[in-house]
Amino acid sequence: MMAHALGSMAPVSASIMPDASLRKTGLKVKRDAIEFNVQNRLSFDNKLWMPLPSVNLKRRQTPTQYQCKVVAMSVQQTAKNKVPVQPLELDNAKEPPLNLYKPKEPYTATIVSVERLVGSNAPGETCHIVIDHGGNVPYWEGQSYGVIPPGENPKKPGNPNNVRLYSIASTRYGDSFDGNTASLCVRRAVYYDPETGKEDPSKKGVCSNFLCDSKPGDKIQLTGPSGKIMLLPEDNPNATHIMIATGTGVAPFRGYLRRMFMEDVTSSYKFGGLSWLFLGVANTDSLLYDDEFNNYLKNYPDNFRYDKALSREQKNKSGGKMYVQDKIEEYSDEIFKLLDEGAHIYFCGLKGMMPGIQDTLKRVAEQRGESWDAKLSQLKKNKQWHVEVY
Repeated sequence: MMAHALGSMAPVSASIMPDASLRKTGLKVKRDAIEFNVQNRLSFDNKLWMPLPSVNLKRRQTPTQYQCKVVAMSVQQTAKNKVPVQPLELDNAKEPPLNLYKPKEPYTATIVSVERLVGSNAPGETCHIVIDHGGNVPYWEGQSYGVIPPGENPKKPGNPNNVRLYSIASTRYGDSFDGNTASLCVRRAVYYDPETGKEDPSKKGVCSNFLCDSKPGDKIQLTGPSGKIMLLPEDNPNATHIMIATGTGVAPFRGYLRRMFMEDVTSSYKFGGLSWLFLGVANTDSLLYDDEFNNYLKNYPDNFRYDKALSREQKNKSGGKMYVQDKIEEYSDEIFKLLDEGAHIYFCGLKGMMPGIQDTLKRVAEQRGESWDAKLSQLKKNKQWHVEVY
């Protein structure tokens, strides 16, 4: 889709005893089994966060034939005491950084961690990948990185592989809050022969498999950042943002929400509006960053709404599978009212999501006695309509 250098944080000494169960979003550890020696530690719901390189975690075994190489100590919890970030100079730029590194001269970054995000019953595998760019490839929320996988371009022998674009799933400060890392949300692309039903490794996604198979210390070639369509408008901190995602399309929205609800950006952005996320996936085990989103819901009930469309577990009003467009129709009166009041609406995910969504919005508009074409034209003119599909 379209650090290891963790700054000057104090050293951490940790002794970890794993809990009896593994959560699908990472390894669960008992708070009283961790001994800390840190001066400026960060707290999330009375749980302490530590930089990954200070922790020795055994590889998590996954139920599929593929194995992510490491489980990252991801920040999945948040509290009303927001996390201080640095350097705040990252908020001073007036324009987003664009194409600092190009395909012919990419930036060599380093993989920090790879974490399987989904449970055993999810179709396919999705990983959260943290990349150390050393502060040299800054970006804004809603932008994308290009990744050049190793190897030759099969269509152009002797040339490198083509660039693949991935939406960035973190804020400009990264998961380590120091401006040195960026995170990607990547689903491993595999191909199954329709006749035999068996996987054909020769047709697997080159870049997604490279990323999901990578391990800490591996090098990665980055281009970008790119994109302005999905930038989070911050001129009005009390604005309404309606976010509609399928699968890994949730990546930019994770960045938005961490900026709104997790980070303390004292110099600029203090969100006081409404953020409403619609996420469509196959089933509960396929939910991405669900713990983070549920904590925002708990701690900021007046500023965050979260609706899930689980196609293999829920039914729409007609008895069919529940998709994001069905959720949009369910709340259509509220959504149209918010759009009329200036709300921004974002769509990110597989391009196949848009026809169904457009049909639903058109039908709802007609039921309300409105012209959808005219309404859509006005939304685009007002820069309220943001779409990035792949």
